[in-house]
Amino acid sequence: MPSDTLGILLISGTHDRAHYAFVMASGAAALGRDVVLFATNAGCKALLKDWSSLDDAARDARVQQAGVAGLAELREAALELNVRTIACEAGLRAEQIDPAGLLPTTEIAGVATFLSAVGSGQIVTL
Repeated sequence: MPSDTLGILLISGTHDRAHYAFVMASGAAALGRDVVLFATNAGCKALLKDWSSLDDAARDARVQQAGVAGLAELREAALELNVRTIACEAGLRAEQIDPAGLLPTTEIAGVATFLSAVGSGQIVTL
């Protein structure tokens, strides 16, 4: 029987993709699914405490004005729902991102850890 784990691979450093990665993560977790969000390369910016370095970060204000949850709210919900967040060690190095700036619950690992965590579940790439 396939796993109901949802793996989200975030490779983009744009606000719209980071935002939707957390929409997917919190939505699936709210439905009771195990969720693993793996960020690599510029996508690692979404796991920073200060995510303002995301491309088009100003979009967040427009999203909130439209009555949609902003990135901070979605990240908080995802973490409260036990979404597992992993920053790719190689991606952090490639983007010269200091791991000290990551959210405190974020693990640093490689793709093998992500694939093992997802198992036979689904993977969505953003």
